[in-house]
Amino acid sequence: MAPALGDLPTDSEALDAYSRVVTTVAERLTPSVANLRVTRRTRSGRMPSGGGSAVVLTPDGFLVSNAHVVAGRGAGGRASFVDGRELRFEVVGRDPLSDLAVLRADARDLTPATLGDAEQLRVGQLVVAIGNPHGFAGSVTAGVVSALGRSLPARLGRQSRIIDNVIQTDAALNPGNSGGALVDGAGEVIGINTAVAGIGLGLAVPINTATRAIVGQLMSEGRVRRAYLGIAGGPRPLPPRARARRAGMTSAVEVVEVVPGSPAARGGLRAEDLIVAIDGERTPSVDVVQSLMVADRIGRTLEVDVVRDGRDVNLRVTPSEMTG
Repeated sequence: MAPALGDLPTDSEALDAYSRVVTTVAERLTPSVANLRVTRRTRSGRMPSGGGSAVVLTPDGFLVSNAHVVAGRGAGGRASFVDGRELRFEVVGRDPLSDLAVLRADARDLTPATLGDAEQLRVGQLVVAIGNPHGFAGSVTAGVVSALGRSLPARLGRQSRIIDNVIQTDAALNPGNSGGALVDGAGEVIGINTAVAGIGLGLAVPINTATRAIVGQLMSEGRVRRAYLGIAGGPRPLPPRARARRAGMTSAVEVVEVVPGSPAARGGLRAEDLIVAIDGERTPSVDVVQSLMVADRIGRTLEVDVVRDGRDVNLRVTPSEMTG
């Protein structure tokens, strides 16, 4: 016999713990995620060039999105919110090598999101993606962190870089989600959705110390300054003798190519050198080398320790500023 209507659980009773987390996160974060309609400047005036999402950083109009969402000369457009407001925005700065961009909307009373720390994430943890897939504003999907520590290649002109510690999730992402929020169960933004890697595989740029610094530079300076060595490299296991001289270190960065006339070339680096340390910090992988190439090392002479033909060699290299 069917239960009487009075015996049926109410909506609140029917919500399990999973649903309560998702609905709470959605209610808290949806007002902080904008739907972007992007235009770019042409000889014929401003023309539509795409769409995406952005996350509110401050009440006075700063937003963070993906660099590829607002690519193109003179990019700008309109940001709409779930409360019905539609605001003009301009691009403050883009950093294609991290796929992050900061925008500024004409507002003083936006609802900022709370930024979390992706370093605290664990595989299997619940996450919620909030964005505007295919222009459907305020869309919410949920899933789990399916992997951590992924890498995503990025390019700016002749320069290339690996975006490190990318978050992989099975929360459904679609075109238009780019630039939206990936949120943990506490309602904190721990990633900016950036790409669909395949069916059931979405990727997000993590919110961590490095990306917070990038966003801060974009807000204050409109660009990100990085030191430049002028090498192409890849990981390689350390030879046994070199490993024996460095307890606990098993790999280094092999120099595959040295750009002629670059700081690395002037400093004496050669192809097949194994970089084991820069300024006293061990370099077991390419991402560690990248993390050391920060603005305050531009123009400062660095001690670069390499293994060459089985011998330890100390070089002095002065990085220049990376340009596109």
